[in-house]
Amino acid sequence: MIRILLADDHTLVRRGVRLILEQEPDLAVVAEAADGAEAVERVRDTEVDLVVLDIAMPRMTGLQAAAEIARRREPPKILMLSMHDNEQYFFGALKAGASGYVLKSVADEDLVGACRAAMRGETFLYPGAESTLVRDYLDRLRRGERVPASVLTAREDQVIKLIAEGRSSREIARDLHIALKTVEGHRANILGKLGMRDRVELTRYAIRAGLIEP
Repeated sequence: MIRILLADDHTLVRRGVRLILEQEPDLAVVAEAADGAEAVERVRDTEVDLVVLDIAMPRMTGLQAAAEIARRREPPKILMLSMHDNEQYFFGALKAGASGYVLKSVADEDLVGACRAAMRGETFLYPGAESTLVRDYLDRLRRGERVPASVLTAREDQVIKLIAEGRSSREIARDLHIALKTVEGHRANILGKLGMRDRVELTRYAIRAGLIEP
């Protein structure tokens, strides 16, 4: 039996995905989480073999949660669930330690196979992703563009996500269990690194980077 933790901030989505998974005799959802931070907590207190994470969640994104979970001594396998057919999200998922990337629009067709592939140690690539990635890559080359590597640390990513969600510095300090001065220092570093001036610009960056949904 494959024990699964399912994390998505939409209750109806969790219910639907759970129904898809539990139709299979070898799959069982043993825990659920409503955001990335809760998913990390559930992994600490529940024995699971596989974690299925929505990419965009409040407090901590699925990508951030995946990176945190993947750092454990014996981490469970990880799958990302997303509505976005987007190469930045896909590569971000692999970089964070995920074994695959499943589109929500075809979860009923792909998710079960992706779960089993992950448990076999294989990487699941949703149908059509390869052509999309190649097409986007060639389009960017023709336009003379490139996707820059992230210049922010994991902690700065957390801070910028919360800023973009409208949290005050005090709220961010409380949520991340750090000092208010530390939050202000992170904010200053982020603005300096990105060459930005205010929350509006930071929010636009957070959307482009996949830290929050538009």
